[in-house]
Amino acid sequence: MSKARLEAFTDGVIAVIITIMVLEMKVPHGGEPGALAPLLPVFLSYVLSFVFVAIYWNNHHHMFHAVHHVIGGTLWANMHLLFWLSLVPFATGWMDENHFAPLPVALYGVVLLCAGGAYFILTRVLLASHARGSLLDKALGADLKGKISLVLYAAAIPLAFVRPWMSLALYVAVALTWFVPDRRFERLLAEDSRR
Repeated sequence: MSKARLEAFTDGVIAVIITIMVLEMKVPHGGEPGALAPLLPVFLSYVLSFVFVAIYWNNHHHMFHAVHHVIGGTLWANMHLLFWLSLVPFATGWMDENHFAPLPVALYGVVLLCAGGAYFILTRVLLASHARGSLLDKALGADLKGKISLVLYAAAIPLAFVRPWMSLALYVAVALTWFVPDRRFERLLAEDSRR
């Protein structure tokens, strides 16, 4: 089965997710700078969520350069990832609307944890259908950064009920670690194309 259709569908869904998130930002009444002040928390949570969705898109894009084929399990694993990413606009909006109250901040973490888990499952399904020692296998390696991210998300969820801002700090820390695209794929793909 060709991977192109899966990639095109994923690109489309992610574009819709980003569009939904930006539509949640309501235009302020008034033309003075002070009219924007109430939108600052909404804008900051939008930026954080946009970065998370962009990180998934970037890493998905890089990973699929090393994928040679997809199977039925890959399609379902990818849909599982898209399901959780599609909940990001809802979780972001609920968090904004309730001024970063504990439960919405925790739910945001649950969505991030489940999206991270779904991405991990997608990598395992892809590895199962590619040979050991393949470019994909080499590029993914032990995926320590991915595993640490899941631990930080899991820690941030109960922390939201104690100190929501600390949970948000953990979410930002995870985003910062992933902000630069995964160089493992770029490096190995460059080496492979030189051969």
